[in-house]
Amino acid sequence: MHTKTLQSKAAQRFFRNLIRDKIKRTDDYVMLKLSEELGEFVQSYVVHKRQCRPEKYLSPQVAKREMAKELSDVLGMVFVVAKQLHIDVEEALVKKWLTGEWVW
Repeated sequence: MHTKTLQSKAAQRFFRNLIRDKIKRTDDYVMLKLSEELGEFVQSYVVHKRQCRPEKYLSPQVAKREMAKELSDVLGMVFVVAKQLHIDVEEALVKKWLTGEWVW
């Protein structure tokens, strides 16, 4: 699946859920959700590295799966924020990371 398709499908699902849950779709809300998801990813990393209370330890396989799930939430929210702010993530990635059109 192409990045533009992923961006569109992730945003559509998220926006449908906002309607279902009667949450107002605003720039601030999607930015806060991105921050929340990033925090959850960082927490899963802390658990994976066992830099937490021992009762939170998970097996390496489960901890890695949890990190993957949380990272997918971060990426999904990046797509949602981009859609909300009318940014083409694929174009931005290509110009910034691949072609150097947007110089570092």
